[in-house]
Amino acid sequence: QVQLVESGGGSVQAGGSLRLSCVASRYNYCMGWFRQAPGKERVGLASIDNDASANYADSVKGRFTISRDSAKNTIYLQMNSLKPEDTAMYYCAAGPSPIWTGGRAGCPIKEDVPNVYDYWGQGTQVTVSP
Repeated sequence: QVQLVESGGGSVQAGGSLRLSCVASRYNYCMGWFRQAPGKERVGLASIDNDASANYADSVKGRFTISRDSAKNTIYLQMNSLKPEDTAMYYCAAGPSPIWTGGRAGCPIKEDVPNVYDYWGQGTQVTVSP
């Protein structure tokens, strides 16, 4: 089993910043960040693969940055220009291999998420006040 531990959540004012961390117990090819707001479905935010290739959801593009420290089996999510709509529980996820879709291998955040991410963290709460 792969253990994932998120940290870095908290309460901030709109326009502020937070940096989330996720430490995995071993190497994973795919790692990503997801969130779930009260009364809403879980959505993917960003993923990063073995070669540090990243993709982002439109809702966070230009504001959030995912990065990876392979030596520490750790990923980060730098969140800037936070909005009240960003309030949610944020989850880290990891999987052993990419999925081939559309002729390419990648780490998805919209489709085939259950087929890629086998392990999930406990979540860290982010609250953004107006």
